[in-house]
Amino acid sequence: MTWDQLIAFNLVLGAAIVSPGAAFLMAVKTSVSAGRAAGIATGLGLGLAAAGWTLAALLGLKVVFDLFPWTYAALKIAGALYLIYLAVLTWRGASKPLGEATLPRHRAFVAGVLVNLGNPKSMLFAAAVIVVVFPQGIDARGIAVITLNHLALEWLFYTCVALALSSAPARAGYLRAKPWLDRIAAGLLAMLGLRLLVSRG
Repeated sequence: MTWDQLIAFNLVLGAAIVSPGAAFLMAVKTSVSAGRAAGIATGLGLGLAAAGWTLAALLGLKVVFDLFPWTYAALKIAGALYLIYLAVLTWRGASKPLGEATLPRHRAFVAGVLVNLGNPKSMLFAAAVIVVVFPQGIDARGIAVITLNHLALEWLFYTCVALALSSAPARAGYLRAKPWLDRIAAGLLAMLGLRLLVSRG
């Protein structure tokens, strides 16, 4: 493993992180609605699960999925149902006032973990990037560096999101647009879940 390869991995990974998806939507919504601490905690959970999928890819979990397809199918279905469940909750709460209740950091963290843990395609994406960027036979030190690098990148990005969107102006803007933003987010989450549910790969 070389620095050039690690930089290439980071460029592809960075593009994937900033693209709209279930993880990004959850980070934005939590940061604005529940505050900085909950937003950071959500990002820590999202990053931990995402880096966990990269570690799994490096350790060869794709081989297990290939040998036992039902394990991948079961995980994919569970993840899809969880995203659809989040979509329903978001839609139902769209017209409700936000209130002053805060989301405990441990719950925000667990929610972040579950969103990214419920998407095994994150592991397949990581596996594809790893195969293209890195040579075969990565040693234990290389595996640790790649995984910790992924974790740091995710945590840095989501912490920046939480800091930027948890300010008073961002919260005021969110409250004004909450009904529409929540319905859009619910629709996107539902589409992501349904796509995951019906996709063959």
